[in-house]
Amino acid sequence: MNRASMLRLAALGIVGLGSALLIAALLLSTYTSGKIRKIPLNIDQTLTSAGTGTALDPASLQAGPGERFVIDKNVPLVSQQAMTVETPANAEVVTFQVGTTVRRSDKQKDNGLLLAMVDTVTLNRSTAEAVSDDERPGGSVQKPRTIEDDKPATNIALPHEGLSHRFPFTTEKKSYPYFDAIAQKAFDANYDGEDDVNGLNTYRFTQNVGYDADGKLVAPIRYASLYDKNEDGEVTARAELWGIESEDPYEPITMTRYYAAQRTFWVDPVTGTIVKAEERANHYYARDPLKPEAAFADYKVTSTEQTVESQVAAARAERDRLALWSRILPITLAAAGVVSLIGGALLGLFSTRVEAALPESSEDDIDIGLFGRDETGPMPAAQAPTEKIPTRRPEPPPPQR
Repeated sequence: MNRASMLRLAALGIVGLGSALLIAALLLSTYTSGKIRKIPLNIDQTLTSAGTGTALDPASLQAGPGERFVIDKNVPLVSQQAMTVETPANAEVVTFQVGTTVRRSDKQKDNGLLLAMVDTVTLNRSTAEAVSDDERPGGSVQKPRTIEDDKPATNIALPHEGLSHRFPFTTEKKSYPYFDAIAQKAFDANYDGEDDVNGLNTYRFTQNVGYDADGKLVAPIRYASLYDKNEDGEVTARAELWGIESEDPYEPITMTRYYAAQRTFWVDPVTGTIVKAEERANHYYARDPLKPEAAFADYKVTSTEQTVESQVAAARAERDRLALWSRILPITLAAAGVVSLIGGALLGLFSTRVEAALPESSEDDIDIGLFGRDETGPMPAAQAPTEKIPTRRPEPPPPQR
């Protein structure tokens, strides 16, 4: 095989490599990019919010004659969400188990616990929407247990709808249905502008549950008790315990528990991560739903700075991963592919010049420069002129005596 043929094969190989790199870049920017825009399966985090509010003193539930339920104002409150991934969790869906608590931080241990709920929901990893079918209702809540109850926890099926705990990748400036596990239904989270959160551009969404946009009670939710006998959803107590003036302080008065909330979410629009949240929630007892009479917990909490920092860091890490596979690698491969195609084309042109120069010599291994034959090399030794040197005639021997 002569040199021209070898160069031609090398040119074809380089062109093939360039084509493969361009195809890989195209696949990464289209098919592969869509496959990696999914909620991670390794989420294990605790989100903390803090604030103040009006709250019941749980110890006053044991009030005796002549006493009443104690409701304190301006007490410090802490809300925590512990989120882990459970089964099913695969290429298409992820299941979150989220334990939520609200407690008075001025009380010790269970003496300050006001609210506790364990919510489980299965989400589509791309859209962040609840997945529900006949075999999988899309979610559940854990049935509350007393301190003395040592039986395993049991779940109550609770079909979820809309978003939960996340927003979709490439979040848009529009309204999304967002599920409220306490109200047990979804309410619109409406786009409300853009804000900078620790250097990250975010979309701000607001949600009203039972309130109007001005924070006025308009349609509070009747609290859906998780107890078998609705113990905390409807309570009957003496008038004096409720603090209601009556001719008979022992007159039994039944009140219903209601719930309303306002939330603000700051969302990274690229990954759908909620990097900051603010919640105003109101749990109260009343005979008229629009006239609260006894507060159970009326508070406002905001994500702590530590939680915001960790969520922003998680969003940035996810952004970097997406950028690597959807932008950096495709651009790099595409550039390498273009360079390979150009190099292969130039090498192909050079091989044609080599092939054109071959008929000028009968030698298979002719020396060819980039612009033609090399005439500057040394002349072969076989063709160099030679000079004949005459030989000396031998002298005769001296005569003998």
